[in-house]
Amino acid sequence: MQTPTETPLGGALRSQQTAEWLLQQLRSGQLAGAVQLPSEQELAGMLGVSRTVVRDALSVLERAGYMERVRGIGTLVNREVLEADNRLDQKIEFYSMIRAAGYEPHSDTVSVTRETAAPALAKRLALPAGQEHTLVFVRRRVLAGDRPVLHSTDIFPLALLGGRRPDTLDFTQPIFTLLQTICGLEVTKTLAHLRAVPGPPAVRRQLELRADQALMQLDETCYTRLCQPVLCCRTLYTDFFDFSIVRKLL
Repeated sequence: MQTPTETPLGGALRSQQTAEWLLQQLRSGQLAGAVQLPSEQELAGMLGVSRTVVRDALSVLERAGYMERVRGIGTLVNREVLEADNRLDQKIEFYSMIRAAGYEPHSDTVSVTRETAAPALAKRLALPAGQEHTLVFVRRRVLAGDRPVLHSTDIFPLALLGGRRPDTLDFTQPIFTLLQTICGLEVTKTLAHLRAVPGPPAVRRQLELRADQALMQLDETCYTRLCQPVLCCRTLYTDFFDFSIVRKLL
């Protein structure tokens, strides 16, 4: 990754790039192993950016739990948080998680249907009331190598496709990639609900589960930067996945 000085960016983007660069350096670069960061002034000189940019970048990393800024001491790095994998409080596409575990992800048994929006789904997607809306349902099994590891159901308004037919699109690719490339929509945050479930019998058969295996169900409503809900996802994870979460006391 380039250092923040090599690409002219606006303030917010420059701060985000600086945060990403610092994160990379803390993991595998010149700051690897550091338990405390240099001062804001030193970092600004090192990176060739203003102290304001450094301060904003550190705020980004502190909110993510990677560090704590303590008055009179400085910026302390939480190495265990830095090295945590598959953080459930951060949106990581499951194909990336499978690759990180050393397996090649792929989808099969993909089913794409058009269905009338039930009132609850229409409300979650902020669709105008008093009208009938058609949703696209994409159901698929995902494997890590030859091992079934999850089942996902992605739901979005047919209108987002701008007249394109769903049966002409490649739904084996990650849904966020498809929304960005086909619809020009970037999901930036999700509201998620998590619970343990037995799962529907048909899905259990697809995932080749033993009778004693439970599933973790993650229900998400996905939003763009403009806080527009564009996608609902229900993902059933097997115990192939091991998640971590960083929780901050309020």
